[in-house]
Amino acid sequence: MQATGTPAGRATRKGLVIGRVGTAPVMVDSGLLLLAALLAFVAGPIASHALPTLGVAGGYLVGLGFAVLLLGSILLHELAHAWVARRRGVQVRQIVLTLVGGHTEMAQAGTAATSALIAVAGPLTNLAVAAVAWLAWQNVPGGGVPALLLVMVASSNALVTALNLLPGLPMDGGWILEALVWRVTGRRWTGTIAAAWCGRVVAVGLPVVAIGVPMASGASPSLFSVIWAAAVGAMFWTSAGASIAGAGVWRRVEVFSIRSVARPAVAAPVRAVLADLPADGEVVVLGDRGDVVGYVDRVATAAVPAEARGTTPVGAVLVPLPAGSVIDGRLTGQDAVRAVQLAARMSPVLAVLGPDGVVTGLLRYLDVARVLAGTPRLGHRDHPRDP
Repeated sequence: MQATGTPAGRATRKGLVIGRVGTAPVMVDSGLLLLAALLAFVAGPIASHALPTLGVAGGYLVGLGFAVLLLGSILLHELAHAWVARRRGVQVRQIVLTLVGGHTEMAQAGTAATSALIAVAGPLTNLAVAAVAWLAWQNVPGGGVPALLLVMVASSNALVTALNLLPGLPMDGGWILEALVWRVTGRRWTGTIAAAWCGRVVAVGLPVVAIGVPMASGASPSLFSVIWAAAVGAMFWTSAGASIAGAGVWRRVEVFSIRSVARPAVAAPVRAVLADLPADGEVVVLGDRGDVVGYVDRVATAAVPAEARGTTPVGAVLVPLPAGSVIDGRLTGQDAVRAVQLAARMSPVLAVLGPDGVVTGLLRYLDVARVLAGTPRLGHRDHPRDP
């Protein structure tokens, strides 16, 4: 599976680093040991039944060997995602093998085609492993453990391919579906929502199939299959919900504009006195060369007696802004969000400039964060002081 970043940042995992792809670490999570044990536990009896001469202990040893080979296939799956991503200019941040298999964390793909190519690379790798193992099995004389392992690797990789191509997030088939809808509509977040809801359908469908198919043929459902389907379904449902929330962020990013979030402001020279300022609203203070030097603290202004405002300089209520604390009010979408993130490193409050370089507003990073998070922005009267 692949996992992409969001405007809000990225999650990171801790684990044992076993290698690197470029600068991206390849890590093993502690849950991988449990996954290996589960695979060996399931495969052991199958091996003993197929080759009775192995005995119980020998069967579990073959099961452990199968677990190692399958986990190696999963690693190849994730490396394929990473290789295609790097070839398409997408930053790969880390590869992690976990209890549920693994995922490759990377930056957002710039186009629908890139996203689809990255997604399909993993399942195609498992399909290739299945084909190679099946062809090798055809040429192994005499059967035995090697032939059994090849059959198990071929069948398990075919199953992994099919599961990963299920058309719902978080599986690779979901990313492919997202890319198709993105390509048709021109909106990535529309594709994400469509693929996430398909993921929820798959989440409900897995346990239904695990119970319904055996019952339809007159057999009893396997307890292990039902538990597995329910666990995977729960993971699908949770991940799909996170994808829907992330799509909401991208939708808000798409329509975001500096002008819509900035609070209207007027400019005043640093040599002005408080009596020269408007009674309400934001005021950006300009230096002698017309550069932004700060803004007026309205709480401090309100504390100055009316009779003293004619002689109190603006500098007495000035909140200084460092150089570079300005932003172009014409920016929209991802360009606007990136510009705010960069400028906010200088200051959480920014002066907004119009097309002619004239101050038109004051932008607070907290307001931007609230808009992108989908929470209402409070008015400036409710926030007389800055975050």
